[in-house]
Amino acid sequence: MSKFIETTYTNKKEILKFPDHYIAIAVTVDDTAITANADGKKIVPAGTIVGGSTKPVLTNTDEPASKKNVQGTDADKAEGVLLDDVDVTFGKASGAMIIHGFIAIDKLPEAPAASAVTALKQITFIK
Repeated sequence: MSKFIETTYTNKKEILKFPDHYIAIAVTVDDTAITANADGKKIVPAGTIVGGSTKPVLTNTDEPASKKNVQGTDADKAEGVLLDDVDVTFGKASGAMIIHGFIAIDKLPEAPAASAVTALKQITFIK
């Protein structure tokens, strides 16, 4: 017997201030430390500040990206910002990490830590 999964799609959340000016790279998004929502899905939202789980993603392409936005803990290890929501319900999943561009700060799921802003040298956060 087959399993039926119904998916409801919505519009893409736009976090870019200037959508035609950005550079993003493909990353694998880690599913650890992500809690499920009311529907049982584990979603890492667009605008989440990420970096390599144990090593830098930019120099280790096999390294999964995880949230890096805790001031004084790991925000200085930030390497980019997720462009789109990533569903990690069934394990690690692929996504796009912005490494250069202009991001609307009011569209982020949480305010960036000061050390994350400093670490993201080629990303500008604009109101």
